[in-house]
Amino acid sequence: MKQARVLLADDHVLFREGLAGIIGNQPDMQVVGEANDGLEAFVKAQELKPDLILMDVQMPGMDGIEAARQVKQVLPETIIVMLTVRSDDELLFEALKNGAQGYLLKEIRSQELLEMLRGALRGEAAISPTLAGRVLSEFRRLSKGGIVDQEDDNGLTEREQQVLVQASNGATDKEIAAALNISLNTVKTHIRNILAKLHVSTRREAAKVARQKGLL
Repeated sequence: MKQARVLLADDHVLFREGLAGIIGNQPDMQVVGEANDGLEAFVKAQELKPDLILMDVQMPGMDGIEAARQVKQVLPETIIVMLTVRSDDELLFEALKNGAQGYLLKEIRSQELLEMLRGALRGEAAISPTLAGRVLSEFRRLSKGGIVDQEDDNGLTEREQQVLVQASNGATDKEIAAALNISLNTVKTHIRNILAKLHVSTRREAAKVARQKGLL
Protein backbone atom coordinates (compact mmCIF):
# COMPACT_ATOMS: atom_id res chain seq x y z
CA MET A 1 0.00 0.00 0.00
CA LYS A 2 1.37 3.39 -1.02
CA GLN A 3 1.46 5.73 1.95
CA ALA A 4 0.38 9.35 1.58
CA ARG A 5 3.18 11.72 2.53
CA VAL A 6 1.97 14.30 5.07
CA LEU A 7 3.60 17.53 6.22
CA LEU A 8 2.36 19.08 9.48
CA ALA A 9 2.53 22.83 10.10
CA ASP A 10 1.50 24.21 13.49
CA ASP A 11 3.30 26.47 15.94
CA HIS A 12 1.97 24.56 18.97
CA VAL A 13 4.47 21.75 19.42
CA LEU A 14 2.33 19.61 21.72
CA PHE A 15 -0.63 19.72 19.31
CA ARG A 16 1.66 18.97 16.37
CA GLU A 17 3.17 15.99 18.19
CA GLY A 18 -0.33 14.70 18.87
CA LEU A 19 -1.20 14.93 15.18
CA ALA A 20 2.04 13.21 14.25
CA GLY A 21 1.20 10.34 16.58
CA ILE A 22 -2.32 9.93 15.20
CA ILE A 23 -1.34 10.11 11.54
CA GLY A 24 1.88 8.15 11.95
CA ASN A 25 -0.07 5.16 13.27
CA GLN A 26 -2.11 4.88 10.07
CA PRO A 27 -1.09 2.23 7.52
CA ASP A 28 -1.88 4.52 4.58
CA MET A 29 -0.18 7.71 5.82
CA GLN A 30 3.25 8.80 6.97
CA VAL A 31 4.44 12.09 8.45
CA VAL A 32 7.45 13.18 6.42
CA GLY A 33 8.05 16.53 8.09
CA GLU A 34 6.92 19.16 10.55
CA ALA A 35 7.00 22.96 10.44
CA ASN A 36 6.62 25.58 13.14
CA ASP A 37 5.34 28.41 10.93
CA GLY A 38 4.18 29.24 7.41
CA LEU A 39 7.60 30.08 5.99
CA GLU A 40 9.10 26.83 7.26
CA ALA A 41 6.10 24.96 5.83
CA PHE A 42 6.69 26.58 2.42
CA VAL A 43 10.40 25.70 2.46
CA LYS A 44 9.84 22.12 3.62
CA ALA A 45 7.02 21.58 1.13
CA GLN A 46 9.42 22.34 -1.72
CA GLU A 47 12.01 20.02 -0.22
CA LEU A 48 9.74 17.10 0.74
CA LYS A 49 6.97 17.42 -1.89
CA PRO A 50 4.25 15.97 0.37
CA ASP A 51 0.95 14.69 -0.95
CA LEU A 52 -0.90 16.57 1.79
CA ILE A 53 -0.15 19.46 4.12
CA LEU A 54 -2.16 19.81 7.32
CA MET A 55 -1.66 23.46 8.25
CA ASP A 56 -2.72 25.74 11.08
CA VAL A 57 -4.35 28.97 9.88
CA GLN A 58 -2.84 31.28 12.49
CA MET A 59 0.92 31.03 12.92
CA PRO A 60 3.60 33.64 13.68
CA GLY A 61 5.35 35.31 10.77
CA MET A 62 3.85 33.92 7.57
CA ASP A 63 0.36 32.67 8.36
CA GLY A 64 -1.18 29.49 7.03
CA ILE A 65 -3.24 31.15 4.31
CA GLU A 66 -0.26 32.94 2.78
CA ALA A 67 1.80 29.74 3.05
CA ALA A 68 -1.00 27.84 1.27
CA ARG A 69 -1.05 30.41 -1.53
CA GLN A 70 2.71 30.18 -2.04
CA VAL A 71 2.78 26.39 -1.85
CA LYS A 72 0.01 26.05 -4.46
CA GLN A 73 1.97 28.31 -6.83
CA VAL A 74 4.97 25.97 -6.88
CA LEU A 75 3.28 22.66 -5.99
CA PRO A 76 -0.24 22.84 -7.46
CA GLU A 77 -0.86 19.12 -6.96
CA THR A 78 -0.23 19.25 -3.21
CA ILE A 79 -3.43 19.02 -1.17
CA ILE A 80 -3.74 21.52 1.67
CA VAL A 81 -6.12 21.18 4.59
CA MET A 82 -6.31 24.05 7.07
CA LEU A 83 -6.83 23.70 10.81
CA THR A 84 -8.28 26.43 13.02
CA VAL A 85 -9.70 27.03 16.47
CA ARG A 86 -12.11 29.69 15.17
CA SER A 87 -15.02 29.41 12.77
CA ASP A 88 -14.22 32.69 11.01
CA ASP A 89 -16.13 33.02 7.72
CA GLU A 90 -13.62 35.43 6.19
CA LEU A 91 -10.70 33.12 6.92
CA LEU A 92 -12.67 30.17 5.57
CA PHE A 93 -13.33 31.82 2.20
CA GLU A 94 -9.82 33.32 2.08
CA ALA A 95 -8.32 29.85 2.60
CA LEU A 96 -10.48 28.30 -0.12
CA LYS A 97 -9.61 31.14 -2.52
CA ASN A 98 -5.93 30.49 -1.92
CA GLY A 99 -6.07 26.81 -2.78
CA ALA A 100 -7.02 24.99 0.41
CA GLN A 101 -9.09 21.86 -0.17
CA GLY A 102 -10.17 21.58 3.42
CA TYR A 103 -10.89 23.70 6.48
CA LEU A 104 -11.32 21.89 9.77
CA LEU A 105 -11.93 23.02 13.33
CA LYS A 106 -9.39 21.75 15.86
CA GLU A 107 -12.22 20.43 18.04
CA ILE A 108 -12.64 17.60 15.51
CA ARG A 109 -12.28 14.01 16.75
CA SER A 110 -9.28 12.06 15.55
CA GLN A 111 -11.28 9.45 13.64
CA GLU A 112 -13.28 12.12 11.81
CA LEU A 113 -10.06 13.98 11.03
CA LEU A 114 -8.55 10.88 9.45
CA GLU A 115 -11.68 10.28 7.39
CA MET A 116 -11.61 13.90 6.18
CA LEU A 117 -7.94 13.66 5.25
CA ARG A 118 -8.50 10.45 3.31
CA GLY A 119 -11.39 12.15 1.52
CA ALA A 120 -9.15 15.11 0.65
CA LEU A 121 -6.57 12.72 -0.80
CA ARG A 122 -9.33 11.31 -3.01
CA GLY A 123 -10.13 14.81 -4.22
CA GLU A 124 -13.07 15.51 -1.92
CA ALA A 125 -13.57 18.73 0.05
CA ALA A 126 -12.64 18.36 3.71
CA ILE A 127 -14.72 20.92 5.57
CA SER A 128 -16.21 20.66 9.06
CA PRO A 129 -20.01 20.21 8.77
CA THR A 130 -20.84 23.52 10.47
CA LEU A 131 -18.55 25.37 8.07
CA ALA A 132 -19.78 23.42 5.03
CA GLY A 133 -23.25 24.80 5.72
CA ARG A 134 -21.90 28.33 5.44
CA VAL A 135 -20.20 27.55 2.15
CA LEU A 136 -23.48 26.20 0.76
CA SER A 137 -25.38 29.25 2.00
CA GLU A 138 -22.88 31.53 0.31
CA PHE A 139 -23.10 29.52 -2.91
CA ARG A 140 -26.90 29.82 -2.89
CA ARG A 141 -26.62 33.56 -2.32
CA LEU A 142 -24.22 33.92 -5.21
CA SER A 143 -26.44 31.82 -7.47
CA LYS A 144 -29.23 34.33 -6.81
CA GLY A 145 -27.07 37.22 -7.92
CA GLY A 146 -25.43 38.12 -4.62
CA ILE A 147 -21.95 39.60 -4.69
CA VAL A 148 -19.30 38.86 -2.11
CA ASP A 149 -17.15 41.82 -1.12
CA GLN A 150 -17.27 43.32 -4.62
CA GLU A 151 -14.22 45.19 -5.84
CA ASP A 152 -14.56 48.79 -6.95
CA ASP A 153 -12.89 50.35 -10.00
CA ASN A 154 -9.67 50.74 -8.05
CA GLY A 155 -9.42 47.02 -7.29
CA LEU A 156 -10.06 47.24 -3.53
CA THR A 157 -12.99 45.46 -1.94
CA GLU A 158 -15.26 47.28 0.48
CA ARG A 159 -13.65 45.48 3.41
CA GLU A 160 -10.15 46.32 2.18
CA GLN A 161 -11.14 49.99 1.98
CA GLN A 162 -12.44 49.82 5.56
CA VAL A 163 -9.14 48.30 6.71
CA LEU A 164 -7.15 50.90 4.78
CA VAL A 165 -9.10 53.77 6.35
CA GLN A 166 -8.32 52.40 9.80
CA ALA A 167 -4.66 51.81 8.96
CA SER A 168 -4.25 55.30 7.46
CA ASN A 169 -5.47 56.74 10.76
CA GLY A 170 -2.64 54.96 12.54
CA ALA A 171 -4.60 52.02 13.96
CA THR A 172 -2.65 48.87 14.77
CA ASP A 173 -3.69 45.47 13.42
CA LYS A 174 -5.25 44.60 16.79
CA GLU A 175 -7.19 47.88 16.85
CA ILE A 176 -8.42 47.31 13.29
CA ALA A 177 -9.52 43.77 14.18
CA ALA A 178 -11.48 45.07 17.17
CA ALA A 179 -13.04 47.96 15.24
CA LEU A 180 -14.21 45.78 12.33
CA ASN A 181 -14.96 42.68 14.44
CA ILE A 182 -12.65 40.43 12.43
CA SER A 183 -9.66 38.31 13.41
CA LEU A 184 -6.10 39.60 13.58
CA ASN A 185 -5.12 37.10 10.92
CA THR A 186 -7.82 38.44 8.59
CA VAL A 187 -6.54 42.00 9.08
CA LYS A 188 -3.03 40.92 8.12
CA THR A 189 -4.37 39.20 5.01
CA HIS A 190 -6.28 42.34 3.99
CA ILE A 191 -3.23 44.55 4.55
CA ARG A 192 -1.13 42.22 2.42
CA ASN A 193 -3.72 42.29 -0.37
CA ILE A 194 -4.01 46.10 -0.19
CA LEU A 195 -0.27 46.58 -0.56
CA ALA A 196 -0.16 44.18 -3.51
CA LYS A 197 -3.13 45.80 -5.30
CA LEU A 198 -1.80 49.34 -4.84
CA HIS A 199 1.75 48.23 -5.77
CA VAL A 200 3.31 49.68 -2.62
CA SER A 201 5.36 48.21 0.21
CA THR A 202 4.24 50.18 3.28
CA ARG A 203 0.98 51.30 4.86
CA ARG A 204 2.05 54.94 4.58
CA GLU A 205 2.52 54.55 0.83
CA ALA A 206 -0.83 52.77 0.57
CA ALA A 207 -2.58 55.62 2.38
CA LYS A 208 -0.90 58.16 0.07
CA VAL A 209 -1.93 56.30 -3.10
CA ALA A 210 -5.45 55.81 -1.75
CA ARG A 211 -5.82 59.54 -1.09
CA GLN A 212 -4.59 60.30 -4.60
CA LYS A 213 -7.23 57.95 -5.99
CA GLY A 214 -9.93 59.40 -3.78
CA LEU A 215 -10.42 56.25 -1.75
CA LEU A 216 -9.95 58.03 1.58
